[in-house]
Amino acid sequence: MDSDSELSTQNSELRRAVSADFAIQVRDLTFAYPDGASALAGVSFDVAAGESVGLVGPNGAGKTSLFLCLAGVLKPRAAMLQVGGLDPRDPAQRRRLPTQVGIVFQNSDDQIFNATVFDDVAFGPLNLDLPPDEVRKRVAEALERVGLTGMEERVPFHLSGGEKRRVALAGVLAMRPSILLLDEPSMYLDPRGRRELIQLLHTLGGTRMIASHDLELILQTCDRVLLLDHGQLKADGPARTVLAGAKLMEVHGLEVPYSLRGAASLDGGEKSKVE
Repeated sequence: MDSDSELSTQNSELRRAVSADFAIQVRDLTFAYPDGASALAGVSFDVAAGESVGLVGPNGAGKTSLFLCLAGVLKPRAAMLQVGGLDPRDPAQRRRLPTQVGIVFQNSDDQIFNATVFDDVAFGPLNLDLPPDEVRKRVAEALERVGLTGMEERVPFHLSGGEKRRVALAGVLAMRPSILLLDEPSMYLDPRGRRELIQLLHTLGGTRMIASHDLELILQTCDRVLLLDHGQLKADGPARTVLAGAKLMEVHGLEVPYSLRGAASLDGGEKSKVE
């Protein structure tokens, strides 16, 4: 990779040396679609337990493909792939993955398919063969966390875009995963819905990766950023440092968030190769 267009993880070696408690570990992950189109090429990174990491890049960079690999939907090649202590490539471990990893897709309609909100949120727990009382408890808790208490009997397709997003998130939270993958969570939200989403994300806890073109949302919810372009990891570092890099942003088809314009960046500073 071209080091002039990359920004390495600051203190990444120190993080690895200090803690072995990683929620996600990826080494040399590569994936190509059946038509031969390369989506990811040699991607490597770690996410510590409890960390909130933003995933940014232009359209077609490989962000959604990466999430689908982590969630076990796609089967990549990798020297190592560990998500919540499980390898998504192994069929037996893949079946256990939904108890550890929850993914919320870009389009909530892709994730909502039942007649009522209750049935949608209950779908995952029911498939764990939990007793009915436990299922009802999990549904109630998940709906309370996303602010939809009392909407159990509503028809999901009659809800607003923001409410649908919350239903999809509640369905994931009802599984009680330790890791959340959120793909463009602010898409289709009006300003109020976006503010409510940011407030909600601050309350969730656990380990999160958030893929988004909404770089202000990334700044408000993530301490660290990974930048993908053409399926390769181009930058990995503190969110404010990476996103303030005007040259880096321009090279990779992005713009410095308004709140960081004029902020100091490391564009002219020392850089080392991303692992």
